[in-house]
Amino acid sequence: MTSVAVTLAEWAAGLEPDRDDLELAHRSLLDTVAVTLAARDHRVTRLAATLPEGARWAVAGHVLDFDDLHMPSTTHVSVVCVPTVLAMRGGARAYLAAAGVMARLGTALGWRHYSAGWHATCTAGAPAAAAGAAVALGLPAERIAAAMALAVPAAGGVQRAFGTDAKSLQVGFAVEAGIRAARLAAAGAQADPAALDVWLPLVGGDPSAVDPSGPIVPNGLAIKLYPCCYALQRPISALSGLAADPAAVRRIVLRTPEATVVPLIHHRPDSGLQGKFSLEYAAAAALLDTYAGFGSFTDEAVRRDEARRLTGLVETKLDPGGDWLLDGELEAEVHTADGAVLRTRQQYPPGSPARPPTPDQLAAKLADCVHGLALPTRDGDPASWTWENAADILRRWLP
Repeated sequence: MTSVAVTLAEWAAGLEPDRDDLELAHRSLLDTVAVTLAARDHRVTRLAATLPEGARWAVAGHVLDFDDLHMPSTTHVSVVCVPTVLAMRGGARAYLAAAGVMARLGTALGWRHYSAGWHATCTAGAPAAAAGAAVALGLPAERIAAAMALAVPAAGGVQRAFGTDAKSLQVGFAVEAGIRAARLAAAGAQADPAALDVWLPLVGGDPSAVDPSGPIVPNGLAIKLYPCCYALQRPISALSGLAADPAAVRRIVLRTPEATVVPLIHHRPDSGLQGKFSLEYAAAAALLDTYAGFGSFTDEAVRRDEARRLTGLVETKLDPGGDWLLDGELEAEVHTADGAVLRTRQQYPPGSPARPPTPDQLAAKLADCVHGLALPTRDGDPASWTWENAADILRRWLP
């Protein structure tokens, strides 16, 4: 059998994007650069200043948890692939090669890998970054496969990091590892491509599930409309539609498949980062805030007395099973002081591939991300961002 690394390397080397692929790449570029600029002054972004540029851009792009997601693999594809390719002065084709490799590796790792506690963005991300960097360097398939194999030792990351500085930092480490591996492969470093085949089952994956056929990024990418874990997009969207007076709320009941809450490990959060991984706080923020945006996920917002009160009212009823973050439906009941019960249910939130963001929703998100930054008109207008100038914009504003 041909090894996984060789199969994916040959696929990446022969990639010929069509118009739809290039449109997805451009949307991913705009979304990722915007959320990266939004984190320009974040404390963790400053901590990452000593990392190489691709890695520190990835940290900034992920720290707000506002970056896109590939649903079948549960991986944040673009926050790995865009910074990698920009740091290597690549373009849309290199991005799509990295994104396609990451989506396929993440899907082969599967839900068992994610539910065991791995951070699939990092495990699938390191070899994918190596592939994208290698394509950006113009390497042939044989060297792309070697780069992916050289990235295997760094393919790690755990969900216990969620809600801490380590979550975004370990994404940066994956990008750094991928770029390092590609440069070593370009310099002639040798590696056994079968390392990827051996590694996959060690971490719960299935090498036979790697399928190079189909669209470049199978099933597309989900765009977040709220700056928090993707598992919170659905409950926030659903509860935001209820006309409930927060002061009158006495009980909040949420029913959802247990798979949909796997990354939501903080039940009584005490910081903005923890709030991004708290189902209970998300319910509170959805009821309290007109829009659960950046202001909802600060330390001060999470510690609001009324937010703590509402967080403590949440009862979660988990149905057994499931194998992805949008499994089944979320059902919610909000009980008020006058005896009324407000009900809602939802499967696909806005921004998911089943409900793609409208041009207005995407434009509003991008504008919100760059609002308040002292950007020149050209740099502050996402319509001006291209694969040719985006790296220079990031170098200027995240030195």
